[in-house]
Amino acid sequence: MTDIEFRTLGTKGPRVTTIGLGCNNFGRPGSPTETQEGTTAVIDEAIEQGVTLFDTADMYGRTASETFMGVALKGRRDRIVLATKFGHSGYDMGIAPGAAKGSREYIRVAIDGSLSRLQTDHIDLYQQHSPDPATPIEETIGALEELVAEGRIRFYGHSNFSAEQLAEAHAAAERMSATGFVSAQDEYSLIERRVERDVLPAVNRFGLGFLPYFPLANGLLTGKFTRTERPADTRISRQRPEVAEQAPWDAIEAFARFCVEHGVTMLEATFGWLLAQPGLTSVIAGATKPEQLAENVAASTAWTPGAVDLAEISRIFS
Repeated sequence: MTDIEFRTLGTKGPRVTTIGLGCNNFGRPGSPTETQEGTTAVIDEAIEQGVTLFDTADMYGRTASETFMGVALKGRRDRIVLATKFGHSGYDMGIAPGAAKGSREYIRVAIDGSLSRLQTDHIDLYQQHSPDPATPIEETIGALEELVAEGRIRFYGHSNFSAEQLAEAHAAAERMSATGFVSAQDEYSLIERRVERDVLPAVNRFGLGFLPYFPLANGLLTGKFTRTERPADTRISRQRPEVAEQAPWDAIEAFARFCVEHGVTMLEATFGWLLAQPGLTSVIAGATKPEQLAENVAASTAWTPGAVDLAEISRIFS
């Protein structure tokens, strides 16, 4: 088993493994984790490998992700840091009709649903999935603080906030003498680096922990894809062929040559680069098979790049 590493999520959050399990594939039609059996197999492997951070959302699998996880985690809930999300702006959960998704009314209904599906009495990290411009951030923070006081959540974070929204949330929490958000989750990979402009600097300025989603660019950075070859059993081949068609193959191929020259796999180099970024706490990579999870865990500690390596990889994907 890999000697897995831990980091604290920002300055105020829980201690988690530097490799997390993204649970967005649980309950996804056409994937090996479409079923309870497939989901449980991946969760079993994650716990066996020592992974502690499990990240899901109420909308994943149309609630199936949380439901399957609740069954799979029976008797083992205390071994993980359980994170879920509420209030995605592009998905209607059919709850709290008419209520804005960052409102106190919506949050209190949403947490009931997640706790029930996950078969637990508390969420370790409850994340606002999308910003809600219709609700003052003070109301959202106040509702989340209530849930902390009630013991129904331990910490709360946000996802997809701009740098301005992140700063506004921080200032509001200070005015309210609230603990505030402890983490930010945004898309980030070697291929998608826009958060480096202002979101990551804000994350570090305000002491948040950063969690990247799509860190392996839907699998393009695992080394399993080439310009002409795409594994048939992957999400890209089944559902998102445009991701491969529009990929920056010149950069990916240059990265592949870099990996060969340095004696590392593309997966190891990708994890090494990500975990070297300031403020980044854990790489929450998805998996649909136990062997994928094991590969990700092994890659998370396989290679520590030096300053010259980091600069070269960043240049390749500039």
